[in-house]
This record gives sequence, C-alpha cells and structure tokens, in this order.
Amino acid sequence: MQKNQSTRYLLDPELYPLIDAPEIALSAAMLPDYRKLRSTEVIMADTDKLAVDREEVLIPLSGGPDVRCLLYTPRKQYSRTAGYLHIHGGGYVLGNVEGSDLANALIASRLSIVVLSVDYRLAPEHPIPAPLDDCYSGLEWLHQNAKRLNINPAQIGVGGESAGGGLAAALAILARDRGELPICHQHLTYPMLDNLTGSEGHEGDPLVGEFIWTRERNRFGWECYLGNADPVAPQVPSRVNDYSGLPSTWMFTASMDLFRDENLDYARQLLAAGVPTDVLIYSRACHGFQLLPGTKLAKRFRADHLQALSRGLSLH
Repeated sequence: MQKNQSTRYLLDPELYPLIDAPEIALSAAMLPDYRKLRSTEVIMADTDKLAVDREEVLIPLSGGPDVRCLLYTPRKQYSRTAGYLHIHGGGYVLGNVEGSDLANALIASRLSIVVLSVDYRLAPEHPIPAPLDDCYSGLEWLHQNAKRLNINPAQIGVGGESAGGGLAAALAILARDRGELPICHQHLTYPMLDNLTGSEGHEGDPLVGEFIWTRERNRFGWECYLGNADPVAPQVPSRVNDYSGLPSTWMFTASMDLFRDENLDYARQLLAAGVPTDVLIYSRACHGFQLLPGTKLAKRFRADHLQALSRGLSLH
C-alpha cells in the first residue's frame, strides 16, 4: 500500500461520521482552548435512571494538590462488592472524569460495583510522575475506604482507555513493585504503552493510525508526558523487564488502531510470564470508535467490556 492511500476502505462505514469530523492539530499553545471545547461536549449520565449515586471526592496528595475524583456507588447493593478504579483517556494531555461519566455510571449500575474515576493532572503542565502519583492516590483511597464502601479489597481492579489504559498498566506495575495495594485485574482498552510507536524508525504498519489518534498526535502526547524524564517503567509500561506477578488482564485493541501492535506485544509478554490474559481485537475499527453513539460496534463493545470486567473482578 502506498503511504498516501487512505485506509478508509478498511473501516466499517458506520464509523465514517467519526473520521469525517474536522481534525484539530495538537500543540501546547492550543491545548487550553481545545480542552474547554471538549468539556462543552460532555453529556452527564442520568444517575436516577441508573440508580447510581455520583459524588465528588477530593483526595489529599502529599506535596501536591488534592486529587479530584468522581465516585459512583450503586443504590441497590445487597452484599460486598468489587471496586474499579477508572482512568480516562486523552493522550496524557486531554480529557477529564466528566467525559467518562456515562460509561462509569453504566458500569456501576449494570455490575453493581463501586467505580472511582481519577481526574489526574495533565501534561505538559504536569509531566511524569504527577499523573501516575494521582492514580496511585486513587487506588490507595479505594483500599482505605473499602470497608465503608462495602468493597472486598481482594476485588479491586483498574482500567482505562488509551492513555488511561497506559496509566492503568503503569499503576499495576507500580502497585506490584511496592507491594502495598493489591490489584486483582487490569482492564485495558487500546492502552497507550510505548513511547516509540509512530516515532522515526518505528512507524509500524501503514494500515494503522490514520484516524483519530495519529503518529503525530502520539509523538506530541508522549513528549508532553515524559518531559525531561527517561522513558522507563512504570510510566512507560512497555519498558518493564519483568511481567510476572501482574494482575489478570483484558487487552482490547482494534485492527486499525495505532496501538494495535504494541497492545499485542504487551499481551504476548504477559502470556509468556504466566499472567492470565484475554485478548480481543475488533476488525474494521479505529481508535475511539466506541465514542460514536448508536453504532453496532459501540453496542458490541459495551457488552464485551462489561462481561469481561465482571469476569476480571470475579463477580460471578
């Protein structure tokens, strides 16, 4: 395939409205305005309809500002349940907890579990280790409040999409190495794991990464996130040397996602280390496909995601 030939023909036609939207080039100068624009597009869940309580939580952070989170608790909870720490996507430079409100309220409602969504600090204003520190504080808060929230501490998992999936993978490595806060499962949706993807000499398969999250955007995101730091684990999960002892994993990726091959490589390493790992790949899908409402692919993803999370948290 020639590099200037579009891969549009490989995409499911129901996703054309997603890729036909105007694309905004990312830069440090335009980030504040772009963040404001995206925040105006957020639709919050009807928590009464879902029978879920939503609460803002501020977690004190040593040496930094309070970590803002949104807590979702099901109103109908008859026995001890699981906890799920969710980390939103956005290439380490975009996003907030409100953007994941619909999905997290639905998870809490359908699975009858407690969900804590972390509004971690964003790069480039806050490069590593700040975002991961915020996520670790969220995990610590869940464990510290497990009894009050009626959570079984042995059933606390972490997960997220894109950069959120990368932070979830980093958090699993950090928690394993510190040995303080157990994680039973990591739920990774096309996670952002490797800073080399899309860089010079690491362009990868030309059939991936044309839409939504491109090589250019990936380089920008990683440059902002790393700052002056070396690209090492846990912040760059693909640099970890030892995969043993990491929690059971659900790895989801898409055939046309820029992260497809780094996701599959990571899953292979987990499997080789004896980590129970499920891998799911959607054909004809690209990065962010499930954000387009009403599509068959989005409905299929929601069902697969919930079912796998239920398994990973040992709910059944």
